[in-house]
Formats: sequence, structure tokens, C-alpha cells
Amino acid sequence: MVARPLPIGILVSGRGSNMEAIADAVACGSVPARIQVVISDRPEARALELARRRGLKACCLEPRDYPSRQAYDQALAATLKKEGVELVVLAGFMRLLSQDFLDQFPDGVINIHPALLPAFPGLNAQRKAWEYGVKFSGCTVHFVDAGTDTGPIIAQAVVPVKDDDTPETLAARILVEEHRLYPEVIKWLAEGRVTMQGRRVKVKI
Repeated sequence: MVARPLPIGILVSGRGSNMEAIADAVACGSVPARIQVVISDRPEARALELARRRGLKACCLEPRDYPSRQAYDQALAATLKKEGVELVVLAGFMRLLSQDFLDQFPDGVINIHPALLPAFPGLNAQRKAWEYGVKFSGCTVHFVDAGTDTGPIIAQAVVPVKDDDTPETLAARILVEEHRLYPEVIKWLAEGRVTMQGRRVKVKI
């Protein structure tokens, strides 16, 4: 067990519902972490306003302000490092991170995806699952690598697909599980209960 809260940084691009779920869990003490900073690549992201309302440090780094992807990722990593971040949490962050960025945080970047990976990676995963006709979908928390939703899987939550579901109703039920699962995984990481052997992740429950 760790003796201090795990310093985390949350990267967002949109509404921030997963960020809020994590912040709620941290605030009530169920997750032994401390949110050092919330960063968005979009100045209009609702998540920034929500973070500031909670008294969290929040800022925007716009890609257009940097000459290259490499320069942007270097600035992003430097900002996180300056804030003392040890775990980078992607919560609806819509940019792929380069290997150069990931090397700054070895096994220290996680993401949540609204499907049961390796099925339906990328955008619009809930609609893809619904259109394919699967009977079960869900969400996956995984370590991030340089691919698109290809990193080692930490945990998954299963959501049945109902006969009368639409892509929107399915997405809403998956989101409920995201809000439950993501803080739980951060808790495991903060408590040192997650280990990796190659691409296989083990969690001590």
C-alpha cells in the first residue's frame, strides 16, 4: 500500500464526465490520489470549467500553438512533470500520444474506452458494437501505447445489449460503468496492486 496520495494529471477534450467521476472519488477519499492538474487540447472543453469550479488547477494547451506534434507532446509532458504528475489519466482526450510522450511516463498513462477491447477500437465504439449486433458490450481501462486502443488491458466491465437498445441508450449504460470502473482502477494503481509481465496485467484484489 502507498503511504501518500498518487499525484495524477487528467487529460480531457470534451464534457468531462469521467473527470468528474474521478474527482468525486478522490474528494470523498475512496481513491488515494491527488489531482495535480487538468489539461485540455480544446479551450472550449466543458471539462475545464467543471474542473475550475471544483478548485482544480486547469489549463489548455492548444496544438495549433506548436509547430509540430513532437513539440506539442514535449510541452504537454513538461507541464505534467512540472506539476509532479506520476499517473496520466486520459478522460476523453481525443489525441493520440507519441511514443516520445509515453516514454516520459513508463507504464504511467491509462485510458478508458467504451467497448470490450480488442473489439471496436477507435471512435464511435458504442455505435459500432450496436451495428455489429453483439449481445454484450462494455468498457475497458488499459495502459496506453502508441497505437489506437491497443495497450495492455487492466480491467473491463460488461454491459448487456438489450433488444430495444439504440446506440445512444447503450452508450449511456456503458458510461455508468465507466464512471464506476475508472476510479476503481486508479485506486488499484495508487495502492500498488497492479503489475505487468510483458503485456499481461495482474491485479491483486
